[in-house]
Amino acid sequence: MAAPLVRGSLTNLFPKTSYSLYKSHVFYTQNLSTISENQPVESSTVSDFLMHKHHFSPEAASQVASVLTSLKTLENSDSILSFLKESGFSNTQLERVVKYRPVFLSANLEKIIKPKIRIFQDLGFSADEIALIISKVPLVLHSSVNKRLIPSLSVLKNLLGTDLQVAKVLKVSAWFLVTDLDKSLVPNVEFLKSCGVSVNQIIKLMYIFPRFFLSKPENMKKFVEKADEMGVSRKSGMFIYAVRVVSSMTDESWEMKVKTFRSLGFSDNDISRVLRNAPMVFSVSENKIKKIVEVLVGTGKYDMRRIANNPTSLMYSVEKRYLPRLRVLEVLEKRNLIKKWPCLGTFHLLSDSKFFEKFVAPYLDEVGEVYNWR
Repeated sequence: MAAPLVRGSLTNLFPKTSYSLYKSHVFYTQNLSTISENQPVESSTVSDFLMHKHHFSPEAASQVASVLTSLKTLENSDSILSFLKESGFSNTQLERVVKYRPVFLSANLEKIIKPKIRIFQDLGFSADEIALIISKVPLVLHSSVNKRLIPSLSVLKNLLGTDLQVAKVLKVSAWFLVTDLDKSLVPNVEFLKSCGVSVNQIIKLMYIFPRFFLSKPENMKKFVEKADEMGVSRKSGMFIYAVRVVSSMTDESWEMKVKTFRSLGFSDNDISRVLRNAPMVFSVSENKIKKIVEVLVGTGKYDMRRIANNPTSLMYSVEKRYLPRLRVLEVLEKRNLIKKWPCLGTFHLLSDSKFFEKFVAPYLDEVGEVYNWR
């Protein structure tokens, strides 16, 4: 059983917000605590309160007020909003949290909200980080501490090893906190391990594509089957990336990508090789792939066979990488300063600094004006 993360008494951690008169010379002059508890607060009063006391936009205030039709008092709502402001939430972040589920403003501050904030504090999050995470996934504040948050944290801690690593992955995606990990992450990790994927690879990918590991286990098995069908070896370091790419595509988008490759002259074997060696290429848009092929083949120096053998060449920017380099090589060739162009592998993989050092710096007088050095 997971050890409780909420330690000690919260009584002295968060000074009770003193309650004073909320005054607006146009809209609202009553003491919040004197509003009748027998009748719901009028929507117009709630809206004015949100706008003039807590600086909500008129649109957000109206939207929230239209839902809070049974609110008996504004005092608790004011305490909640004031506490979150003191905890680092901006007005924009408050709006997002409240709009997600307006009934949040009737929650118990001491029993429901503060313990959840404390969980993040125990993990070492700063006030700004807590506000950012919760505003991105407001469901965190509506999830049970004992039934969802702490069990999820326990699963993450067992997999990642330290609170620091747990905090790191939650900064990427707080969805790990609000999902039943025993029905998603845990079986997916075990299945991928059975396929030969190392724990280190899994953890590395969790920081990059966290939602991938929250897929339904039955879908994860389909993704692996697809990668197997395409000939990706489970022993390859690219296997997990191929599975991830497959997971990001619908059947329709997959067929569209394959159709694009075929239209450019890729054989089915070429397409399988792309997935095996550089699965990330399948995440590149069809238009970008076509443009890169057009530019590279248009030089007369690189053909489709070379591109198929160097699939990562389809991942770089035409404007930022290829065109500046092509202008340099064209000038150097025209002035007989190079005997032949570099192979495609060298051409597209060289860093900007290395390309500059090899092809620009020695010929600054000739190519300095045509190369856009950044």
